[in-house]
Amino acid sequence: MNEHDDLLEHIRSIAKAAGEAILEVYERDFDVETKNDRSPLTEADRVSHRIISERLARLSPALPVLSEEAAEDEHRERLRWSRYWLVDPLDGTKEFIKRNGEFTVNIALVDDHVPVLGAVLAPALGREYFGGPAAGGAWRGDGEGPARAIRVTVPASPLRVVGSRSHASDGDLGKYLDALGPHVLKPMGSSLKICLVAEGEADVYPRFGPTSEWDTAAAQAVLEGAGGCMMDLVGRPLRYNRKESLLNPHFLAVGDRSRDWLAPIRSDSW
Repeated sequence: MNEHDDLLEHIRSIAKAAGEAILEVYERDFDVETKNDRSPLTEADRVSHRIISERLARLSPALPVLSEEAAEDEHRERLRWSRYWLVDPLDGTKEFIKRNGEFTVNIALVDDHVPVLGAVLAPALGREYFGGPAAGGAWRGDGEGPARAIRVTVPASPLRVVGSRSHASDGDLGKYLDALGPHVLKPMGSSLKICLVAEGEADVYPRFGPTSEWDTAAAQAVLEGAGGCMMDLVGRPLRYNRKESLLNPHFLAVGDRSRDWLAPIRSDSW
């Protein structure tokens, strides 16, 4: 087992420990606070952050951790980092509050701006995705059985599009979908949308709304390990920790790299 395989097994274990703590909160009443950016925050976000941060610090003391729930001064320090852990302790807090199960724990290893390993756990669904370019592949696990390798697929007809459950399909997204041609749209919460593309259950996830780097890094590693890619709207690969803001550009998560997914943006209808 090489270094990256070993790290991947460790972050899977850490994600599961955080997931167990999240479910303890999920299964009882809990309070919901509102952060400065007006996004929701629960006890589950905090306990997951604590577990992941403490365990990653023990796993690799030399590697810093950037978590959504970290203090703002830690966010500012990260521009000096070339290799670090990028974490969303509870991605899809809105779905957690709705109790629909579509929330995840996201842990990614970012090396030279590229997410090279990722673990995405959906604890309420008993499902995990993990892998990355550094692992040489991507896998899905369900419960206690063995994980299976996953791979992107050629596009279906009509195209299978996955979209946010919490954001409307209007504006630029609506224009993109109109220009894309025949398709079926499946709503889904959290980073599970990217993972559906990775396992061949969807062809494209177009995102024309705000996301932060911790929302996408772990699932991007899984997608790219499965043969897909994530690109901005001029076709550049999505990269991390290159600017003051932690917001991602609008992007497309795609399976088949050979298809021109940017064609709808260049069309007359755009």
